Amino acid sequence: MKVLSRVAWLIVGITALGLGVIGIPLPLLPTTPFILLAAFAFARSSTRLHDWLVQHRTFGPLIANWQAYGAISRRAKWVSLTSMVAVFGISLALKVPTHALVIQAFVLSASAVFVMSRPLPP
Repeated sequence: MKVLSRVAWLIVGITALGLGVIGIPLPLLPTTPFILLAAFAFARSSTRLHDWLVQHRTFGPLIANWQAYGAISRRAKWVSLTSMVAVFGISLALKVPTHALVIQAFVLSASAVFVMSRPLPP
């Protein structure tokens, strides 16, 4: 059963990491939560992958800030908010149905409040 659990966490970690990497150029996918999920899953499945991710030049500081302080850097906040505004703007330009815009506005607003409520790292 323990092996099955490790394999499941490994699959979650690889999937989350893949989605996080895809989310770098795509404003529709949030990179940060997927990278944090990957780190969490790798900590339960693969010491080697967890260590690699935590020591990664780009993702390592993001994970360290979150683990130590529950913090999001100013740059990550700026990118997140800009992406959220861009996604909503694209939806408006594409004339997405009103009900979808309302749902999107609610989810993006809640996400923005969460991101902005996190402290900055020291």
